[in-house]
Amino acid sequence: RDAAGKKLPYLDAVSVSFLKDRNTNFLSVLKGDFDFLSGLDASYKDELLSQAGQLNPKYKKRFFLQRQTYLKTDYLGIMVDSTQEVSKDSPLLKKEVRLALNRAIDREEMIRFLRNNIGVSAAQGFVPAPLMRERPLDMGYRYDMFEARNQLAKAGYPNGKGMPVITVATTSNGAEICEYIQNQWQKLGLKVKVEVVPEANHREGVANSNYLLFRKTWVADYPDAQNFLSVFNSGGFAPNGPNYTHFKNKSFDSLYTATLRITDEADRQQQYQLMDQLILDEAPVIPLFYDEIIRLVSKRVKGLTVNALNLLDLKRVKIQAKVQA
Repeated sequence: RDAAGKKLPYLDAVSVSFLKDRNTNFLSVLKGDFDFLSGLDASYKDELLSQAGQLNPKYKKRFFLQRQTYLKTDYLGIMVDSTQEVSKDSPLLKKEVRLALNRAIDREEMIRFLRNNIGVSAAQGFVPAPLMRERPLDMGYRYDMFEARNQLAKAGYPNGKGMPVITVATTSNGAEICEYIQNQWQKLGLKVKVEVVPEANHREGVANSNYLLFRKTWVADYPDAQNFLSVFNSGGFAPNGPNYTHFKNKSFDSLYTATLRITDEADRQQQYQLMDQLILDEAPVIPLFYDEIIRLVSKRVKGLTVNALNLLDLKRVKIQAKVQA
């Protein structure tokens, strides 16, 4: 019951629908078939939001935006297991090449123009900033094409010479960002192909190590850095675990195992930072951005809260009978 003694929840029932077409979802909300929509999709982002991430004025009478930090990292994964057929003799097995690819992405520009300013650059590590305390300002990948070219030359591919075509596997929702990255990498002299595949095929292909380079996301199961770092534990190789890159490092595994026994939060944070730095040094992934929760909510919805795990709490939500158009 609430403070006034009224029984919770206020709602008698909740109806949830799952539509595959994201643009249809958006249009259905505009028509009034649904009361809110969660998530930002390329198909409607420019219609919904300004370049600065503000709600389009024509929707302000009927809707409001909920926006908050999301414990979710969008990244490109790289298969670094030399025993896999897809990565056999690949230049991406060389750390210098992976570092060059990381350095050659202007994440701030990417978020501003392709995400309508929704999200935060993940250049400082794989773990979202809210879960890492006192992260050094110089930690991570500074956008630096000069250093990227140096790394490529160090790997034996000056100006991309001798590098085979790099193929990035993604879904339609990630195609625009991958095409931006393609353009950035081509400035290094690299040949890059973006392969757009259906979501089910992409999910299966990533799990079964069919792609050398792939777009992926990780959403927190619980609000602790350990959950994100579990993606690199060698005991969790996909398809039996979340380690889609098959990254294996003895120092990392030792630190990861130690954190499972440490109860002091300060000590755990110190270990987490060492682990995140090791991932930056070895570069089995290319962290792109830490996402933000975006909800388009009808103004007839009252009491809907938002949290960093994007969990839906409807206990105190009320629905107003009608909202004036």
